[in-house]
Amino acid sequence: MTRVKICSVSEEVHALAAAEAGADFIGLIFAPSPRQVTPVQAEKIATALKQSSHPAEVVGLFVNVTAALVNKIADACHLDWVQLSGDETWEYCREIEKPLIKAVRVGGQSLEEISDFLASGRQILAHHKHLFLLDSQVKGKYGGTGKTFDWSLAREVAEHFPVIIAGGLTPENVARAIKTAHPWGVDTSSGVEVNGKKHVAKIRAFIEAVRRADDNRR
Repeated sequence: MTRVKICSVSEEVHALAAAEAGADFIGLIFAPSPRQVTPVQAEKIATALKQSSHPAEVVGLFVNVTAALVNKIADACHLDWVQLSGDETWEYCREIEKPLIKAVRVGGQSLEEISDFLASGRQILAHHKHLFLLDSQVKGKYGGTGKTFDWSLAREVAEHFPVIIAGGLTPENVARAIKTAHPWGVDTSSGVEVNGKKHVAKIRAFIEAVRRADDNRR
């Protein structure tokens, strides 16, 4: 089953709706962003999810801050996972106490270069629960690009590593992405928004499209 991550959630109502619709992960952004949440907001959302009848795992997204601060916020806000979407090294990643998602921006590298980079990460994080997230590389951005990348490249990587693909995924194209890449999971943010706000019907449509794609692969 392809896991689903709904990212950049900033309101409790959208987090609960996504979890009820079948999302596996709810992403909260702590980095500078129009969708950034405060620790107080994040703790409230995480608590609501854990108390709901459809508890999804909560992921906190950070970019280029100290590991000590990440660990402090992750603990205080009851995060289940930490996602690092900046220029953090694998050695830095090892300092994170929670299970880890490391984002890797794809754009211009060869398959061999990406695979070698992830292999290094897997070796260094051998005793640390982790996943990799492939996102589109756009100059000056650390995510939320709304741009797709070559999913056939992701398929080659996903054969060897637990990979979530992100970047420009929508209810309309996610089935094609799954058919092409066979990823461990998929991630969407702006693809389930209207005018910059999460849209419950789009969230549900995205998750339904993922489940249909899974059914068609059986």
